[in-house]
Amino acid sequence: MTELSAAESVADNVWICPFCPLACDHLGVGYGSGAEPLALQGDTCARASRALAQFTGVPREASAQVNAQPCDLNTAVAAAARLLAASRQPLFAGLGTDVAGARALYPLACATGAICDAAGGEALMQGLRALQDRGQYTATLAEVRTRADLIVFVGGLPTDLAPLIGLRCGIGEAQVPRRQVVVLGPAPGDEATLAAWAAAGGVSVDSVPLNGDLFDTLALLAALSLAPSGRTPPAASPALQALAQRLRAARYAVLVGAPARLPAQAALIIEAVHQVVGSLNQSTRAAALWVGGGNGAATVNQVFTWLSGLPLRSRAGPLGLEHEPLLFDAARLLADDAVDALLWLASFDAQSLPPPNRLPMIVLGHPALAASVATTGARGGLPTVFIPVSAPGIGSTGHLFRTDGTVLMPLDAVYRDRLPTVADVLGRITAELRALREEVSS
Repeated sequence: MTELSAAESVADNVWICPFCPLACDHLGVGYGSGAEPLALQGDTCARASRALAQFTGVPREASAQVNAQPCDLNTAVAAAARLLAASRQPLFAGLGTDVAGARALYPLACATGAICDAAGGEALMQGLRALQDRGQYTATLAEVRTRADLIVFVGGLPTDLAPLIGLRCGIGEAQVPRRQVVVLGPAPGDEATLAAWAAAGGVSVDSVPLNGDLFDTLALLAALSLAPSGRTPPAASPALQALAQRLRAARYAVLVGAPARLPAQAALIIEAVHQVVGSLNQSTRAAALWVGGGNGAATVNQVFTWLSGLPLRSRAGPLGLEHEPLLFDAARLLADDAVDALLWLASFDAQSLPPPNRLPMIVLGHPALAASVATTGARGGLPTVFIPVSAPGIGSTGHLFRTDGTVLMPLDAVYRDRLPTVADVLGRITAELRALREEVSS
């Protein structure tokens, strides 16, 4: 394998990784020829390396399929449009795409009355519900990196979702002379990561066990974080009391959590974190940072919100715009047979399979999904359409929102493949659907 620091099509040899909520911008990609997988350069990240291994040095040639039979793109687009035209209540899910794909998805959703929910939509909704109910103070990655002197990870380290979270939070960098890192409710394996961070200059680490469950612990921490009043809750452990004192003494404390790693009813935990932050902001400075929304979920949610005023789990239905964060859960809709067609988007990840279902199905995804889609359709005897699409940041350019929600990251292509983008395909399906309806009405 002859590795390159980055492909010629990547501007200034800088590649922004689309495979994790952090959208790291200090990495590179090396590749050789033939079927050799792409390789990460510039750092070590298990998640990015696994994702890059799904792509080869020479772009894959892949064909669209209708009912497991190869066909050209026009045939597949026409079949997808017919399937949606026949649907009375479609579900658009997965939503693994970029800004352009989301912009093309929204008019199709409006035209069909589709309900839209991302893969991992439950975790996304927990954060949104807390925001809707109580509001929040949040920080950007840059603020954490350059200003936070105390970082508290709530419910363990989210290194499975974002392996380089320590680096992106500036742990070990000299921009903050003395930084404290605390894990509240550490998970197995967190101690090894903390030990590695402690080896860096200017970093002290600690872990605080839960005082009951995570709900109880944060409720106590919220009470302790108020300005000292001489009324310490009797159930609070000495370690939790000490953490509250450190939070009050910090110049800029940031509480970091991952909604996907929180237990059921996570919105209550997120609200408790916001209550702690709000209490601290009466006398010092504090914020929260939530890690999540990868594989396009946060990006599509942002786009739908600015186009419609509503987040995901919404639809343009007979009653107008409707938002139902509980009722429009994709898993619930599929289990209750409440939808009659599924459009699944998965342009980033070959492992992002459609959930088990008994529906006519359209899949726009990584070429490696073709076999599983064909098998699912054949087993159920239902019409299926599969269209391979280009992955933004690999075979095409694009844009993604980072986990902190305010930064839009441009994705340059590693190389240019011959696959259509999600935006291209959805635009063609929308046009074909419109033509079908005009034929019926004329």
